[in-house]
Amino acid sequence: MTEVRTDGYEVLVIGGGAAGLSGALMLARARRSVLVVDVGSPRNAPADGVHALLARDGMPPAELLARGRDEVRGYGGDLLTGEVEAVSRDDDGFDVTLADGRRVRAGHLLVTTGLVDELPEVPGLRERWGRDVVHCPYCHGWEVRDRAIGVLGSGPLSVHQALLFRQWSDDVVYLRHTAPPLTDEQAEQLAARGVPVVEGEVAAVEVAGDRLTGVRLRDGRTVAREVLTVAPRMVARAGFLTGLGLRPAPHASGAGEHVPADPTGRTEVPGVWVAGNVTDLSAQVGAAAAAGAWTAAMINADLVAEETRRAVEAHRRARAGGLTANPA
Repeated sequence: MTEVRTDGYEVLVIGGGAAGLSGALMLARARRSVLVVDVGSPRNAPADGVHALLARDGMPPAELLARGRDEVRGYGGDLLTGEVEAVSRDDDGFDVTLADGRRVRAGHLLVTTGLVDELPEVPGLRERWGRDVVHCPYCHGWEVRDRAIGVLGSGPLSVHQALLFRQWSDDVVYLRHTAPPLTDEQAEQLAARGVPVVEGEVAAVEVAGDRLTGVRLRDGRTVAREVLTVAPRMVARAGFLTGLGLRPAPHASGAGEHVPADPTGRTEVPGVWVAGNVTDLSAQVGAAAAAGAWTAAMINADLVAEETRRAVEAHRRARAGGLTANPA
């Protein structure tokens, strides 16, 4: 078990996915005291591999994170398995309480807890998630290419999702399910791309021999499909920040909720920074890792600026003291 520093950390990273570990690595290499607290439930755990990540394409998510943790430790960073329950702020920084009662002090917070995918309430859907029920064409499109794909209409981006997956397969069907009726423009787009529209609410996912075979509609019809794509509602994992007055806000896309921040990752609460899916709902692993590194560099720049300010003040006091003692 990691021994938590009693004198606290310069930066506490909450969340040990790609964004958090990348940020921690940057900070540890900058010789900052850094602790990563992670509950151990990454969003991409059901996936067989991480895709479209240069030089690591296809690597199992667990292996990628294990390597990242080893790299952070190699530069003196600490890692702790745990779940943050509450955060409070005082003049000296942040007091962080874990679910098991342990407490950690930190000067800055880098929140990289990611998001939760809220899937449509269709029996059998959750069990196939990350296998033959997918959401991102850039993460899974190549793996499901040329297969019979059904797009479940469940959110504001479902039609866009159908048009995207059409890039990977000629056999795409749009299952309107609970989505709003198509606009004339959407209907024309789907027709032009050869995507049939099936009206009716989906009642269940059909599976045989541990393979998805289609969906059953409420009226009893079945639609044979090998793959289903869904547009989950994506919600930032950030409930522990409410004590600071920082709450997730609706994302402009309508796809869920995120923690707003400026381009550096700085939130409206001084000392709290965010990176990865907790603020950018669409970030893949590579983008999340890059954001973690970028925001960590901004945190370090902030720390350097503060240290320089204090050093200048001390330098001026020393000079003033010296002049008083030696007026000549």
